[in-house]
Amino acid sequence: MKTNYALAALLLALLSPQAIHAAGKLDTAKIEQLTGIKGELNEKEGVYTVRAPRSDLQVTAAGVKLTPAMGLTSYAAFMKAGGKTMVMGDTTLLEDQVNPVMSVALDNGLQVTALHNHFFWDSPKVMFMHIGGMGDEEKLASAVGKVFAKIKETSGGKGETPKADIDPSQTSLDPKNIESIMGAKGQLANGVYKVTIGRATKMGGVTVGNAMGINTWAAFAGSDQQASVDGDFVMLEGELQGVLKALRGAGINVVAIHNHIETESPRIVFLHYWGVGATGDLAKGVKAALDTQKK
Repeated sequence: MKTNYALAALLLALLSPQAIHAAGKLDTAKIEQLTGIKGELNEKEGVYTVRAPRSDLQVTAAGVKLTPAMGLTSYAAFMKAGGKTMVMGDTTLLEDQVNPVMSVALDNGLQVTALHNHFFWDSPKVMFMHIGGMGDEEKLASAVGKVFAKIKETSGGKGETPKADIDPSQTSLDPKNIESIMGAKGQLANGVYKVTIGRATKMGGVTVGNAMGINTWAAFAGSDQQASVDGDFVMLEGELQGVLKALRGAGINVVAIHNHIETESPRIVFLHYWGVGATGDLAKGVKAALDTQKK
């Protein structure tokens, strides 16, 4: 008799919503609540997707009017992965929205995995930032909800558009200041002080390095009080998130994340960045990002 009671209790537990969820079912109601968007379940693949069409945008590409159905839609797709939940998605952003939205994603535990364009000749220019994550379902859904909320908050030109009146021909910054902060010497030419740090990978069993373009660099122009910096980071896949957080923490804008080569081992990710501010602050931001790679 005790065995029957135990079996009945076990069956009831297995049939409870909590047990079903733990066994591999997404809590779609909770995802809807936290993201603020009603989604759609693909029962065959066990994926629940929420979509946020950018119907607020008036974009043309080579004169063609683009609608959300033509690719101007942000989305996030959730699925169970063992005892955890996985999320993958894409966000549709104007240039001034990219970095504020990126900071919200990073600050809330999401990964930013790519940043690039999907169109040519688009006006206004549209960028696409891909996001991902693995972990607690509620935390991921909450993070996605905050990302979508930031998109709404920054729409209509309310994002970040840094500006500076800088002419490299009038550069007066002190290179020694940059050298002392970054711990690397550069070269001054045509009003631009450039620091280059090489790395290496292999393609077809052959080592390729600095001279073949496998390098991180930073180019400074302006004065010690107001300068610009632009450059490229070369990273292993596992280094990307740390570099992103360091650059955004220093107020430096990330403008692209993508590959430059293929079939390399280890795999290399390239990140392009741009920022304005005091030379020392910019150099410290770049150095902070470099330091994350040492870990």
